[in-house]
Amino acid sequence: MAKPHELKPLYATLLNKCFSSKNINSLKIIHARTIRLGISHDDFIRTKLVSCYASCSKLHQANILFSFTNRKPTFLYNSLIRAYLSLNLFKETLSIFREMRLSYKPFDCHTLPLVLKSCAGLSALRLGKQVHGAVLVNGFALDLKNSNALINMYAKCGELEFARKVFDGMCERNEVTWSTMMAGYGMHGRFEEVFEMFNRMVEVGERMDNVSFTVVLTACSHGGFVEKGREIFEMMKVRFGVKPDVRHYTCMVDMLGRVGLVEEAEKLTLKMDVRPDEALVGALFGACKTHGRVDVAERVAERFYGTELSVVASSI
Repeated sequence: MAKPHELKPLYATLLNKCFSSKNINSLKIIHARTIRLGISHDDFIRTKLVSCYASCSKLHQANILFSFTNRKPTFLYNSLIRAYLSLNLFKETLSIFREMRLSYKPFDCHTLPLVLKSCAGLSALRLGKQVHGAVLVNGFALDLKNSNALINMYAKCGELEFARKVFDGMCERNEVTWSTMMAGYGMHGRFEEVFEMFNRMVEVGERMDNVSFTVVLTACSHGGFVEKGREIFEMMKVRFGVKPDVRHYTCMVDMLGRVGLVEEAEKLTLKMDVRPDEALVGALFGACKTHGRVDVAERVAERFYGTELSVVASSI
């Protein structure tokens, strides 16, 4: 029979699978077994447990284990930072990063994009610029994730010129780079720049994905560019072979609803082969309320919910 310490590699592998699958039930079972075997206190296993609980967003358990861990490598701090970030707990994320620096733990190319996202979430431009300096000093400027995170941070902090400077200085870009820059322009109402970048993206043959089209269709909706929205929606299906998902339909419904084309929005939803979500139905009901189309609201309710939902319709 194998001795407990000989089972550590096996349980490390099992915990790696929990980390990937984010299966909290399996994690609890494996954790209990490591306790029975007496290996849960081992720093290597404990580190794995912290990462797994963090990946499952179980921050209380992760923090307790983290506090008892002697060896705290960079990736463990990254796991905890990522867990808080996934819940939009930006201040807590930055606190962990601060603790990491006070403990003289080195950060790596995976750390700073997470910190930059927290800076973006808090519009913490000053700190974001300091992190930008750290990106440059530590040689991460050519790393795609770091550059994309910088564009996102500057855009969300309202510094579009800085964001564009980072974009223009990149040797390599991907669809995330383009979408992030376009989203930044769209966020601040600079719709012509969104369309200019979209056209450039098409010209250079950059891969177009669901997010790219969501960003540009959102710009069409918020800017009232109905014809362009129709054109791009058709283009994504015919020219690029990207199947519209619920986000794209929501953008189209919102765009049509804003200008009073409620029946066209209704027809579009009736033809789609994806399940509607709250955002899509909310956009359509919102348009019905704005333009006084109770009849459309009733038909949509009947189509999606199997009932006329007269209470909802009458409130519109």
